[in-house]
Amino acid sequence: MPAVDQLAILQKTWDGLKHLPGGGLIMGRIVGRLAPYTGTIKPEVVELRRGYGCVQMKDRKKVRNHLQSIHAIALMNLAEACSGLAFTYSLPERTRAILTGLEIEYVKKARGTLTAECYCMIPETNERSEYELEVVTRDASGDVVTRANAHWLVGPLDK
Repeated sequence: MPAVDQLAILQKTWDGLKHLPGGGLIMGRIVGRLAPYTGTIKPEVVELRRGYGCVQMKDRKKVRNHLQSIHAIALMNLAEACSGLAFTYSLPERTRAILTGLEIEYVKKARGTLTAECYCMIPETNERSEYELEVVTRDASGDVVTRANAHWLVGPLDK
């Protein structure tokens, strides 16, 4: 049985949803179904295009810590989701990618709706290569709350 090209499915799904009211929420739910742990933060895809991703997370009790701010791992989850969506949406056909590392710097307590953004390189081929992507997350006032570096390994989709 041939490998499923999840990249093509991701691109077609977002391209079909992005203009619909609530399309970003629906896309976030789909991502959460495919990656259940990511679903715990209830991401909303704001924008996704080749070389860029923007994902939001609303502040709610289930993502808060004992200090009444958003939990560190929820912030890391948001950064991973944003980098993964931006990067995989940008990959050439018949390519797969896997996260191999993630570092994060917590700059400020995170409260309220958060917006993560990732600008990334667009690989030209599906040759095995490593990429490092930066994700910056801001609060509603525009203050940076985290900076993350996601390490992705790219390779050809197995037949």
